[in-house]
Amino acid sequence: MSESTRAAAEAAGSHDSKPPPPVAIICGGGRFPLAVAESAKRAGRDILLIGLIGAADPAIAAHPHVWLRMGELGKLFQTLKGRAIVDVALIGTIARPQLLSELRPDFGALARLPEIARILIGGDNQVLTSILQLFAKEGLRVVGAQQLAPELLAPEGQMTALAPSKAMLADLDFGRACLAALSSFDVGQALVVGRRRILAIEAAEGTDGMLQRVADLRANGRVRAKGRFGVLIKAPKKGQDLRVDLPAIGPATIAVAERAMLAGIAVESHGVLMLERREIIARATAAGLFVIGFENR
Repeated sequence: MSESTRAAAEAAGSHDSKPPPPVAIICGGGRFPLAVAESAKRAGRDILLIGLIGAADPAIAAHPHVWLRMGELGKLFQTLKGRAIVDVALIGTIARPQLLSELRPDFGALARLPEIARILIGGDNQVLTSILQLFAKEGLRVVGAQQLAPELLAPEGQMTALAPSKAMLADLDFGRACLAALSSFDVGQALVVGRRRILAIEAAEGTDGMLQRVADLRANGRVRAKGRFGVLIKAPKKGQDLRVDLPAIGPATIAVAERAMLAGIAVESHGVLMLERREIIARATAAGLFVIGFENR
């Protein structure tokens, strides 16, 4: 077959290819749900945004959307079935309910009480695994943000003109080893380390809350250092299902890192989402912070 014939056949085949299936994006708080939705739309996917009341940004109303309370599982599954949607993504921050009564479950949720009970117990990985199992039981396929918006993933290598020192790279290796060791305990996705000393580990408060703790430690003299000090290290937990709860940073992270007087930020390449990467780099540069992406190993 000649090159021209092969090219024509490939072009004809591309016209016959099916469009990508529609996807529902269950939207928690923050700007990531909208960024992922817009990327999926640019890729030719029909989207439906499921806004969680009290969490999701009102701006999702610019797209096809439905508002639901966290406990309205029956309505969620009916909505997806009625629109023949199988692919679902869970994006954004959600305050985890502590009691079943906080969910205000509808009849569909009450019919699934054993599954709901498992969601309320255990660490984040256990909760997310239970959610994935529940969705799979309903015939739904959970897709990750990285599948819908791969351009949001952190690249590998140095992103700012400012580079980390050898001592900071040693801190990075030390912090990565600590995160890996903590993974089996289902604890956090980030920490701050300086001169091989762990200054803070992310817990229920999230990354920005952890960084505020570091800022407070410096302000009250518990951490004494001249100038910028400490590296934020962020990566998925070992063995984490990357379809859900992929770690992320945004411009707000830079603002809190600057307040904490950190020296820089290191994220796992292809394992951490970056919202508005250009703005992150510009703000980090202006603040005197380095930003790098390190390879998973």
